[in-house]
Amino acid sequence: MKKIKRAIISLSNKENLNSILKTLSKYKIEIISSGGTFKEIKKLKYKCTEISNYTKFSEILDGRVKTLHPKIHAGILSKRKNKLHKKQLLKNKFKEIDLVIVNFYPFENILKKTKNHLKIIENIDVGGPTMVRAAAKNYNFVTVITKPSQYSSLINELNHNKGGTSLNFRQKMSENAFVETAYYDSIIANYFNNLSGNKFPSKKVIHGNLVEKLRYGENPHQESAIYSKDGNLKIKQLSGKQLSYNNYNDIFSALTISKSLPKNIGTVIVKHSNPSGVSINKDKVKSYKLALKCDPVSAFGGIVSCNFKINKKLAIELNKIFLEVVIGNKIDKDALKILKKKKNLRIIDAKDLKLKDAQNIISNFNSYLVQSDDNKKISKKDFKIVSKTKPDKKTFDSLLFAFNICRFVKSNAIVLVNKDTTIGIGSGQPSRLDSCKIAINKMKKFQNSENNSKIIAASDAFFPFVDGIETLVNSGVSAVVQPYGSIRDKEVIKFANQTNTVLIFSKTRHFRH
Repeated sequence: MKKIKRAIISLSNKENLNSILKTLSKYKIEIISSGGTFKEIKKLKYKCTEISNYTKFSEILDGRVKTLHPKIHAGILSKRKNKLHKKQLLKNKFKEIDLVIVNFYPFENILKKTKNHLKIIENIDVGGPTMVRAAAKNYNFVTVITKPSQYSSLINELNHNKGGTSLNFRQKMSENAFVETAYYDSIIANYFNNLSGNKFPSKKVIHGNLVEKLRYGENPHQESAIYSKDGNLKIKQLSGKQLSYNNYNDIFSALTISKSLPKNIGTVIVKHSNPSGVSINKDKVKSYKLALKCDPVSAFGGIVSCNFKINKKLAIELNKIFLEVVIGNKIDKDALKILKKKKNLRIIDAKDLKLKDAQNIISNFNSYLVQSDDNKKISKKDFKIVSKTKPDKKTFDSLLFAFNICRFVKSNAIVLVNKDTTIGIGSGQPSRLDSCKIAINKMKKFQNSENNSKIIAASDAFFPFVDGIETLVNSGVSAVVQPYGSIRDKEVIKFANQTNTVLIFSKTRHFRH
């Protein structure tokens, strides 16, 4: 047990300061402080010694140097049972500091408020993290507190131990402190990486805030949690069971597709992170029904993501089948009331989510792959018409829609489209020809052929042989989009011309493994 005689307090966030001062006063703990924190403590009518009076050295360099003083750091870092340390403290008339309560300049918040580089730099805390690291290193003798949320734990500890702290408590606070300094430094490091455009530095630092611990991972024997760089996923759960690892995986897939669609248009149905149906029909209910019709079997137990506000009429339709998750860009009151009738249905509002340029990370074997996101906006200039038969505007638009959806399907991917809706999706097969057959079989199983007078096909990569496009054309496909790059591209173009098939080549490939 370590009795606390002296504390140093330096805070950017002064939330709940009074609560901790009251307890320190109760146990007659001397307080040292500086700047705004000193003024706030005096305002709250507690005794406090200003750091410049304590060290007999005035703050300099506009406050950049105030706690960086031997009297402060010797008091924090000294080993209480080391005779030499005691002798040196006595010789220099330094006193032990047993408690450090510090939080840092709000660098992360400043980044959100301004792009002024000089202002950002001034919000890099030096003295605070230095004191915290010193206290955390010397946890055998010193208690370190880095967040207002820890105040209640410290108060309970002091009351339980009559003004002292246990070794277990100090070690736990030390662990938290090193996490805080590492997190803080990681944000600064990433800021400078972004500033210089260094996407892949020699040492990569990833930071995140715990959103929640999940019940388990993909399977019950796996542990799992979700983290966010912002500490907030920008999606809000309005009702239903706790989200699982698999739910989140599917939600991310669904939202990635939804947010790529035209503003306030489009319904996406996802199962096992693959789309089973997508429609951009402007009628909201019809859009959902068309997406569902693409593969109603796979949609059972899936996720529906609507790139628009969900209304009462659509909610009634959504409740007709079993779904795990429903996502909308807002959900009106009547719709929410209807959807809540299914207590386990997870209802998500994603109106605040904006997809930004980001890096995707996949981790295995204590290493991780990092790449930029495949968020390239698809436009006509990215394609070249290579067939003699030219597409009209409606056909070209359908080809672009099909290709956009295709890039979100696990490779090898084939997507069949009629106008503004998918009618067959083949995903994740080792053979592209097998993906063609799966997409065709789904189309034949769930669609009325008379409604599919113009079938469009998209492939996420080139056809290595003619048999792929031949299989599609024989099933009724009249237009195909694929990336170029095969040694047999000329053979594919020749086949398209022989069958009067529209063929356009994409300048970009879009694998999703």
